[in-house]
Amino acid sequence: MNSRSSGFRFIALCLLVLNTSVLQSQLRIRIFADKSPGSALFSVTEGEYSLTDSNGKLKTIKSGESAIISRFNSGLTVKTNNDPAFICDSLHFSPTDSRASFSLRINSDVPLRQYYTGDLICYPDLGTIVLINLPDIDSYLAGVVRTEGGSGKNIEYLKTQAVIARTYMYKYLHKHASDRYNLCDDTHCQAFNGISNDSLISKAVSDTRDLVILSRDSVLIISAFHSNCGGETASSADVWLTGQPYLKRVKDPYCINSRNARWKEVLSLNDWISYLNKSGLAGQPDGVSKINFAQSTRKTDYIAGNFSLPLQKIRNDLDLRSTYFSVRVEGDSVILDGKGYGHGVGLCQEGAMVMAERGYDYRQIINFYFEGVIISDINNAVQE
Repeated sequence: MNSRSSGFRFIALCLLVLNTSVLQSQLRIRIFADKSPGSALFSVTEGEYSLTDSNGKLKTIKSGESAIISRFNSGLTVKTNNDPAFICDSLHFSPTDSRASFSLRINSDVPLRQYYTGDLICYPDLGTIVLINLPDIDSYLAGVVRTEGGSGKNIEYLKTQAVIARTYMYKYLHKHASDRYNLCDDTHCQAFNGISNDSLISKAVSDTRDLVILSRDSVLIISAFHSNCGGETASSADVWLTGQPYLKRVKDPYCINSRNARWKEVLSLNDWISYLNKSGLAGQPDGVSKINFAQSTRKTDYIAGNFSLPLQKIRNDLDLRSTYFSVRVEGDSVILDGKGYGHGVGLCQEGAMVMAERGYDYRQIINFYFEGVIISDINNAVQE
């Protein structure tokens, strides 16, 4: 390669390097994204917040005080403390100090109350109130780890989840850019139910600060995970039809005695045959033994004689825990003996928990489930 082409390649790579200072200032998370809030109760739990509406009106809300926000025609109505209600197009709650926090409860008939730090922006859109939280990155990641991974776990497992969550955040930071926010708080992105008060989770996030998982060409990976793989993870090519070199099948001896390692569903023989007929099986099977199906290792299709059906379709249709199941006929019943919980791709959470308890650190855990990856600073990542 000549010096001129080498120079162009160097410049191109420099332009692709992620600018983390810009990304950090843009973190906007839509909360209660899977709901349709018609009203919300904002309450200051610590410190104080300033409230600015679209007309430039400014109010201060102190600890213990609240604001009730409701949809009104194409705008919002706001009621704070004993002050008269007023109408506006949008609202911005801003903390006056770094310790300030608030709780949010949506719709009067929904008892769930969640806690947040940072700013809150509210505006109406398509019959609902859009709620955008602006937390700092560490607070957001700690909340994701608590929601996705749970509290009270081994620190090395929590570090593993923190690195996975950070990798996802940076890879998909502009997923909802056209909607004026970065990520939502449900499983469409990463589940985030507000701040975490677990000091061990905060330490896991802090100890792994800026660390992400990169592929061999320094691109952020698809940091997939699931609850339990049943003893063998799935290849991404078998689940999503797009294979990634780091998302291969992995034999996993660590999760097989965990809570979600095994499951069972029982159907009547008639119901199973009826389901197969609706799915394309012509007539009755030639003997019930033809219905039996074994998965000692993961397969992609259920096969009965000359008939086949994608296991993913069966899982979706019957709301099963995984596609990793065998089928056997017992009298007038069909037993689905299943393994694992989830899509099976990437990190097995229950296996990772066991690995952490047995002394493996987060780097070893990540490298066990993701083949040939690099754990590195986000500043070393390049965009695709």
